[in-house]
Amino acid sequence: MQSLIDKAAVLVEALPYIRRFRDKTIVIKYGGHAMEDDELRASFAVDVVLLKYIGVRPVVVHGGGPQIQATLDRLGKDSTFVNGLRVTDDETMEVVEMVLGGKVNPDIVQLVQRGGGQALGLTGKDGGMLRVRRKQVDGHDLGRVGEVLDVDPAPVLAVADEGFVPVIAPVGLDDEGLSYNINADEAAGAIAGALGAAKLIMLTDVEGVKDSSGQLIAQLARDEARKLVAEGTIREGMIPKVECCLAALGHGVERAHVIDGRIRHAILLEIFTDGGVGTLITR
Repeated sequence: MQSLIDKAAVLVEALPYIRRFRDKTIVIKYGGHAMEDDELRASFAVDVVLLKYIGVRPVVVHGGGPQIQATLDRLGKDSTFVNGLRVTDDETMEVVEMVLGGKVNPDIVQLVQRGGGQALGLTGKDGGMLRVRRKQVDGHDLGRVGEVLDVDPAPVLAVADEGFVPVIAPVGLDDEGLSYNINADEAAGAIAGALGAAKLIMLTDVEGVKDSSGQLIAQLARDEARKLVAEGTIREGMIPKVECCLAALGHGVERAHVIDGRIRHAILLEIFTDGGVGTLITR
């Protein structure tokens, strides 16, 4: 009997969060270990489907770096990185589009559908959703790597309004109609801002943002996060994730989360429990 009472307590704890986020959009950046481990893939799909069935509007933006690299390796194509971003020539861009749009995106759509939901795949090129310009990093030309200038949310809204979960590959177009590879974190933040999302959730392969002693920080205000970046406490790969969160908050997203995608049902635990499983960044 006690186990049943404990289950009821979990539902009661979730109730105010369910009420708060009903009819709200939540953008989930899906990547890392959560995309590669079968058990985590299954729990991710269940999380997304459950969100949909209780009235939340989930939008999934995915990466695909390891899959792109594996294909390039098979083709004997070398890769060069600048600050973690892949230098993308024309040949590499063909592979990027093939892998993201032709393999990874359909796989995630099928994953959600196997979990009991309905999903529809998009790329940032569809409907001119993601307009970009060529990205420069510290004076380096990265080739066909795009920086998001503008997001037209109409294609995403059209898919969501028909009852499907939008699953978006981070490829965009410049003003000349040339396609560009976009960092998935940046794409997710920009899309969340354009949709006025209640939450941006970044699935990572770490617990979340940590302080100088290595302890997880459960909640951060925007100004505190900036300070930790400036003083070097937030460093390396966490910097772009936090910066994407801050940019999304600046464009109207209510809350951003950096959570550990290696935990089963991490999305549900972060949204619907008092403690959560990562770092919440607020305005």
